[in-house]
Amino acid sequence: MDLDIDTVRVARTRADCALRPGEAFLGGGTFLYSEPVRPGVTGLVDLMGLGWEPWSVDGSGLRVAGTCTLAELVAGPGALGGAAGAAGAGPYRGLGIVGECVSALSLSAKVARTATVGGNLALGLPAGSMVGLFVALDARAVIWTPDGGSRELPVADLVTGAGRVGLGPGEVLREVRVPGLALGARTVFRRASLTPTGRTAAMVTGRALPDSAGPGRVLLVVTASVPVPHAQPVHAGDHEALDRWIDLIDVADDWYEDTHGSADWRAAMTRRLAHEALDELGGTA
Repeated sequence: MDLDIDTVRVARTRADCALRPGEAFLGGGTFLYSEPVRPGVTGLVDLMGLGWEPWSVDGSGLRVAGTCTLAELVAGPGALGGAAGAAGAGPYRGLGIVGECVSALSLSAKVARTATVGGNLALGLPAGSMVGLFVALDARAVIWTPDGGSRELPVADLVTGAGRVGLGPGEVLREVRVPGLALGARTVFRRASLTPTGRTAAMVTGRALPDSAGPGRVLLVVTASVPVPHAQPVHAGDHEALDRWIDLIDVADDWYEDTHGSADWRAAMTRRLAHEALDELGGTA
């Protein structure tokens, strides 16, 4: 790898996050091994030196730092959730899909120990499975602004296109917050790729919604096969409504296409996976 930059600074305090001309933020840095540095970037500011606690959970919900590595996410919140789809209620069973969402990235253990949650979200890639995970969990992104303040944005609105996110110049994805109500919900995961270890081409995640949203309602989230996440509440068992929603995505010509799958194939796989997910969430386990 030829990393053509002039400087690397390690941020220790928030003041160190003020970017100088030509600088960009660096998380785990694993993406640098797959793509050239963006034109005009001459320096990197390493956020890992800030020493943020990777994650914490309490009565209000789960907080995941932008610098939490994918391995830390699996070993921490993922372990709290237990096995995906396991029977029985639990305060954190909604996190049962964490391990599967990380595995959907088809990465090695070495990369998982370095790549970060914030980096995966901030890249805005269709196959960035942290988007599908946190949209399904109704998470919000906490963003540090350059003026010393902060703002919040639903993770569902963070990705605005393939490789585009709603982060302004100098903004840092500080953490992701999952509300406590979502942690105990039943969740679901489905994924498809052209090969067993290939890049994810279609992914469906979801969770059972509380009764306050209407009896028997579930939320389904489509990612990887589309450039931006699509989320839709559906009544359990209402496969006709699900088909109508997927038809709307189809009419919008919103299916993503690259060497990892054609648009038509991704659309067909997404429809199949979504119906499977709806059936699973419609159960009572």
